[in-house]
Amino acid sequence: MENVMLRDVIVDDLPIFFEQQKDMTANFMAAFTTKDPADKVAFKAHWEKILNNEAIIKKTVIFNEKVAGHVSSFEQFGEREVSYWIGREYWGRGVATKALSQFLDCITIRPLYARAVKDNIASIRVLEKCGFEIKGEDKGYSNARAEEVEEYILKLS
Repeated sequence: MENVMLRDVIVDDLPIFFEQQKDMTANFMAAFTTKDPADKVAFKAHWEKILNNEAIIKKTVIFNEKVAGHVSSFEQFGEREVSYWIGREYWGRGVATKALSQFLDCITIRPLYARAVKDNIASIRVLEKCGFEIKGEDKGYSNARAEEVEEYILKLS
């Protein structure tokens, strides 16, 4: 039986997150990524900040006893947002939806916001299945695409 669960992020998860971050297809879909996904020094510095910031709620996604990705909530643009990253080998299996749904059960802060590039239909569907609604649009520079892209702003009331 396929099982999704969340647990606190531990340092041993980081090498898996780093490998997932280097996936160019995943970077393209996420759009708003680091300038150089293969830069291990920048990755470590970024995650050190995340791990040391108690205001960021972060969980590792476990699927069938393997690290499948992570989900987090943080403040951005003056609002509380959620974000997730699921390794590509787990796409299309309901992992993101189950993980985000479990995360939202634990996070009682509302409203919550999320952002997704307009052509990332799968991520938009995950967010909608979890109760988010498209409330606006924005544009931003995508490192992964090396151009400005349009995104939806979604809200969970």
